[in-house]
Amino acid sequence: MAEAQAPITAVKVEALVVMKIIKHGSQTFPTVSTGSLVGMDVDGTLEVTNSFPFPVVETTTESHFDNAAPNPAASAPRAKGNAAYQAEMIRMIREVNVDANNVGWYTSANMGNFVNMNVIENQFYYQKELNERTVALVHDVSRSAQGSLSLRAFRLSAKFVEAFKENKFTSEECLPPPPNNTIGILSNIRYQDIFEELPVEIHNSHLITTFLHQLQGPSTSGPIELPLSLSALEASPFSKSSILTPNFDNLTLNIDPFLEKNCDLLLDSIEAHNTETNNYQYYQRVLGREQQKINNWKQKRAQENATRSALKQPLLPEDEWQRLFKLPAEPSRLESMLNTRQVEQFSRQVDSFVSSTTGKMFAVKGNLLPGETAN
Repeated sequence: MAEAQAPITAVKVEALVVMKIIKHGSQTFPTVSTGSLVGMDVDGTLEVTNSFPFPVVETTTESHFDNAAPNPAASAPRAKGNAAYQAEMIRMIREVNVDANNVGWYTSANMGNFVNMNVIENQFYYQKELNERTVALVHDVSRSAQGSLSLRAFRLSAKFVEAFKENKFTSEECLPPPPNNTIGILSNIRYQDIFEELPVEIHNSHLITTFLHQLQGPSTSGPIELPLSLSALEASPFSKSSILTPNFDNLTLNIDPFLEKNCDLLLDSIEAHNTETNNYQYYQRVLGREQQKINNWKQKRAQENATRSALKQPLLPEDEWQRLFKLPAEPSRLESMLNTRQVEQFSRQVDSFVSSTTGKMFAVKGNLLPGETAN
């Protein structure tokens, strides 16, 4: 009997792969860039050793790739459409004796705006059709441009995969079940159950690590003389590289320039969520009116059958309402779940943007003289 595989706990990405993903995302920004990841699964750790981009072919004839959607958040080509190209590339990689196991795909994002149906469908295709042990690497180009690399790994949770496979995102599955009533495995699915995030580790080869340790920093032949004034400090050749040089940018109280754009995206997600809520409320109103009509019809038919029974006449069918009335189909709650997950993503980013500035504002406020205000 085959041993059960260890669950995936981490993703280890080679530095060269990270550089290729960053380059691809920067070249196509603000258009979404996607590509395939190859590597190995070693004891629950996905080792990504190589990657290649998916080409985007814009033709009027049918091709392997889907045309880009007008919405940038959903403009990435679908993984299913790239299956033929991906299989051919992996076959050629295998011929040159390189790791050729498909371990997932990557996509670029703008300010964390990646929770959409296109990403969900792509990752679902990878986990169900290609390999269940695959991940999606999300490279946020805008966040990385601020000086800190934003590279995250996600998988669809088992509960969400089962729900997405059966396409059952109704109120019965998305809301908590009532007491003493077991709805099933799909009950109580929440927006937090969509993704499972895995830690990402960037790995360098031993040769690169040795080379980095051999790099020499700037050195001086004599003793360091302390600057006599601020102008002398700024004119020093080591003013930009010395770790002792104060960084005045850290003292600015200006709010992060990306905060405004993040707030705009947050408002758009909230409006989309309100639109989905209004659609569901409209469905509830229409359903209530139809159910009221059905109840009135049943009461009328019951009275007619009571009269016919008293007159010894044959009774009329009481299930005829199923042919006369048609209840509206309940809209899927999936879009609402995705919007809620995206709102949470933007909210966390806003919190991270303002955390440093808020601390500096409190520090400045505590050192102000009575009657002074911070500019």
